[in-house]
Amino acid sequence: MLHTFVAYVEDLPGVLTRVASLFRRLNININSLTVGRSERVGLSRLTLVCEASAEAGHRIRASLYKLENVVDVDDIAQAPSVTRELALIKIAATPRNRSGIFELVEVFRARIVDLAPESLTIEMTGVESKIEGLIQVLNEGEERILEICRSGKMTMRRGHHTSSVLKAMGADADQAAEEPTEDSAAGEPE
Repeated sequence: MLHTFVAYVEDLPGVLTRVASLFRRLNININSLTVGRSERVGLSRLTLVCEASAEAGHRIRASLYKLENVVDVDDIAQAPSVTRELALIKIAATPRNRSGIFELVEVFRARIVDLAPESLTIEMTGVESKIEGLIQVLNEGEERILEICRSGKMTMRRGHHTSSVLKAMGADADQAAEEPTEDSAAGEPE
């Protein structure tokens, strides 16, 4: 079972080392790890994806929450959420194959962010399967992938925050419940 943990952690040295050490001790591989600033000064948002049983998922969540400098942890794998990943793909390009690459990039709704005499760099944001699809098509053609850099999954619950996240942010849960949500959207755009 795939688990997606979202944790708010204090911006202090050593926090990421503690998280990684926890997974080493539990003998669980981290599939994806993304960390960045959050909406609250002094806290970072950590999104971690791993594969483990349901029972192990509960144990991981409890263990993460016990770590020093961890403010809140949520396993949102089964919750309605928006998930994206960023990929930068550098491809060998010649004047002969450049137009074909441009057409392919347009089909996948990606974009060219760097053009050099011997290569070009594609930026693509989307779900993992869409990025994998572009990479597969590039590998099947005569294009040669020189380098790939991926961000890992970034995930956010749809709609209102949970009360624990609101508490971690220092907001009043009653006040936040009165604010409108964007749950009326028909679906998740690609």
